[in-house]
Amino acid sequence: MILSNKSLTAADIIGNLGLRFRDYRLRLRMTRKEVAEATSIGMTTLYKFESGNMTDISFSTLMRLLKVLGLDENWDKLLPELPESPYLYNDKEKKIQRVRKSKKSEV
Repeated sequence: MILSNKSLTAADIIGNLGLRFRDYRLRLRMTRKEVAEATSIGMTTLYKFESGNMTDISFSTLMRLLKVLGLDENWDKLLPELPESPYLYNDKEKKIQRVRKSKKSEV
């Protein structure tokens, strides 16, 4: 069953990532034991992740898992760096500093 992005919970996303991770690992012909040793992650944790039964995973653990598959540079696709806004520059191509209103008390 395919769920729309709006109905996915964090646990759903982690479950789907785990299933995809297992597919990648198998295509690379790596065993769970090899991955567990290379990442210092327990076999039980790895099994739960790959079976889609894990509901929470730390970012550092996920990055270690991606690294062992050679996918650690793909994180940048999650939140790509934005180009600078053209509104930050004036006609002379210098970055405009944010202007703050002074808090002068009216007498």
